[in-house]
Amino acid sequence: MKDDKDNIELSAVEDRDGILTIRGGGARRDWNGIHYKQGMSAKNVGTNSLSANIATIPPGGIAYAHIHVGFEVILYIVEGRVRHEFGPGLKQVLENAAGDFIYIKPGVPHEVFNVSDTEPVVAFVARSSPDEWDNIIPYDRSQPGGGERDLPS
Repeated sequence: MKDDKDNIELSAVEDRDGILTIRGGGARRDWNGIHYKQGMSAKNVGTNSLSANIATIPPGGIAYAHIHVGFEVILYIVEGRVRHEFGPGLKQVLENAAGDFIYIKPGVPHEVFNVSDTEPVVAFVARSSPDEWDNIIPYDRSQPGGGERDLPS
């Protein structure tokens, strides 16, 4: 999958003296097996401590194992069902469905699977980081205690 996570449409942002809007969510960007609808971050609206967007995991898709370094994430599942494999060695499992809120603490290794082969997962994602993906490191489940690896683009 092409890595176009930095494909930001600055012209999509409307600034009305302190209230900024992106109508329709802006351009789609792809990263780590997920399609993202451009949301808001330091890159396009100058946020200082948060970012948000809409994430879609295609049918049968995977958001490959990774760790959020130094920031929190809250997701709201709008459509679909996901399975999280998480913790050291990704040995714990949790499933979530539309209507669920999910909080991921900083430093927790996790991999996310769309459990459907026919329906996408759509989630609203909010981060306590203005940098979106800049502080995410890959996690290798095959290494004792995990470890860094290259995320697929």
